[in-house]
Amino acid sequence: MNGRRLKVWYRVHKWTSLICTVFMLLLFVTGLPLIFHEEIDRALGYRVTAPAVEESGPRADVDAIVADARERHPDEAVQFLVREPEHPELWFVRLGESVDAAEASSFLTYDARTGELLNAYPVGQGVMNVILRLHVDMFAGLWGTLFLGAMGLLLVASLVSGAVLYAPYLGRAGFGHVRRQTRRLRWLDAHNLVGMATLVWVLVVGFTGVVNTLSVPIFSQWQSTQLAEMTAGATGDGTAADRSPAEAVAAAREAQPDKALSFMAFPGNGFTGAGHFMAYMQGTTPLTAQLLTPVMIDADTGQVAATRELPWYVSALLLSQPLHFGDYGGLPLKILWGLLDLLAIGVLISGLYLWLRRHWGRSPAIANGADEGRAPPGGPA
Repeated sequence: MNGRRLKVWYRVHKWTSLICTVFMLLLFVTGLPLIFHEEIDRALGYRVTAPAVEESGPRADVDAIVADARERHPDEAVQFLVREPEHPELWFVRLGESVDAAEASSFLTYDARTGELLNAYPVGQGVMNVILRLHVDMFAGLWGTLFLGAMGLLLVASLVSGAVLYAPYLGRAGFGHVRRQTRRLRWLDAHNLVGMATLVWVLVVGFTGVVNTLSVPIFSQWQSTQLAEMTAGATGDGTAADRSPAEAVAAAREAQPDKALSFMAFPGNGFTGAGHFMAYMQGTTPLTAQLLTPVMIDADTGQVAATRELPWYVSALLLSQPLHFGDYGGLPLKILWGLLDLLAIGVLISGLYLWLRRHWGRSPAIANGADEGRAPPGGPA
């Protein structure tokens, strides 16, 4: 590659890095506690473990659990009944100000064996909520989410251009070589080394993060097309569904015996129709557990009305989410994700330091770009 092309790649790397670095620092710093959100919630008492009980006879009635949630929050509507296959001893009930409200107003945890209320999650409260909102949309709603997605695309461009710039130096000095003549050279080579070592991981996390920022448009497209077609023949206003959500759960399990319930939307919610429940069933293998199959149950009869696979673009979104947060392989994978996150933060900080030192350093030679024999740029330096 000639010098002119290297200059073009350098400019791409410099400006994409400079524009996105502060926002990427925000995302990687807030992303670190989110990797361990379940463990942090447990430590804060926001999540609970079901007590050990001796099971005898049938489990708690799902209808009674839903009725209890309604009784505790009479001014709210039940939106979803949620089940986590890794916690079969628990049921979760999400309520909102209305059945189709975008935000939850209450989130209750019940013991699936006894029907006892175990916990009421503090929705919209606490430090973890602040961290999540900063990570998702910076408290700016959809436009904030889309803006962070654009910053993610700049991150991908920065990574690719940085790898291109590092390649010529790699051919001369070999991977891992760190020059020690000056502090800036040590910082530059360390920046390049750690950046290349974490390149694939940051590319995966960055790209899946971009996909996740499109979740609202993706689900809106699916809801206005395939879901609308699926529920087009629905009749009734859904009030009969108050009778027995348990029947709907049983019907969905009978229709998909090789799958487990992930969550069930109540009639009138944006994830189903006015007169139907919609049970979203997930597989039992590591891969299929990330994919959902919607099963529509008639609210009046309790019978399955339709089943349809999700389109590829929704499946792609669902597959990208566990890759982004590293929460599909238990605590060991979360620890690995956390360590890689810390390394990525180091790369971002070192790149910002190199640029600031070059342009606002004490030495006029450094400010004019005549420092250390013009080392190959590996960051926004």
